[in-house]
Amino acid sequence: MKNLISTFLFILISMTSFAQTSRHQLSSHILDISKGMPASNVSIKLEKMNEKTKVWTFIEEKKTDKNGRITDFLSTEKDNNGIYKLTYFTSDYFKENKTESFYPFIEVVFEIKDNSHYHVPITLSAFGYSTYRGN
Repeated sequence: MKNLISTFLFILISMTSFAQTSRHQLSSHILDISKGMPASNVSIKLEKMNEKTKVWTFIEEKKTDKNGRITDFLSTEKDNNGIYKLTYFTSDYFKENKTESFYPFIEVVFEIKDNSHYHVPITLSAFGYSTYRGN
């Protein structure tokens, strides 16, 4: 019994040592519906609008992973309420895939009103896109 408890404690300590220490409120995902595959290595820029001046402030820019995802925008350690814009730079993605496209980038504007998680994905093709609030 003592060995079992020791093993359990070792596993528990090991798991918490490697666990993510911060949580994030915003994520995004790109699915290329013309290929039925995630769109990897696409830059996405996040900006927040100053509600008084109506000017956008740069927050950060990241690239989608091999699954077409960015999971770590906006740390939950602060209040993130406000109006945001995600800019998906799709032109380079289509050029790398030797595909003509219509939209060089896509801007999606949305509002965070509480501390719940917000997921803003897009489905993408060379001549169209769609977005929605996911989970």
